[in-house]
Amino acid sequence: MKFSKLTAVAIMTLSLSACFTLPAGPAGPQGATGDTGAKGNTGNTGNTGYTGATGATGSQGSTGNTGSTGYTGATGATGDTGATGYTGATGDTGATGNTGAKGNTGSKGATTGGTVVIVPAH
Repeated sequence: MKFSKLTAVAIMTLSLSACFTLPAGPAGPQGATGDTGAKGNTGNTGNTGYTGATGATGSQGSTGNTGSTGYTGATGATGDTGATGYTGATGDTGATGNTGAKGNTGSKGATTGGTVVIVPAH
């Protein structure tokens, strides 16, 4: 029993210690800066190579001859133009007939002033 009580106290102490944080202490002195090494020498620039020579230009070939032109054939003769035919005679125009006489207009009837009688139906 005594062993279990001690174990319980140790576990409780350990769990409570995780909840507390102590402040950090003062910062220590800064260390000295190291020396910078010496700068190395720059190497020499190499020589430039020679430029190659340009090749010679080739010769131009000769131009061939132009062939001769052929002859033009003879032109054929032009045929004769045929004769023009005659135009037929024009016929006579027929005589114009007489116009008939104009008829008379009938006489106009006279209007009389009479009385109008209306008869009722029986």
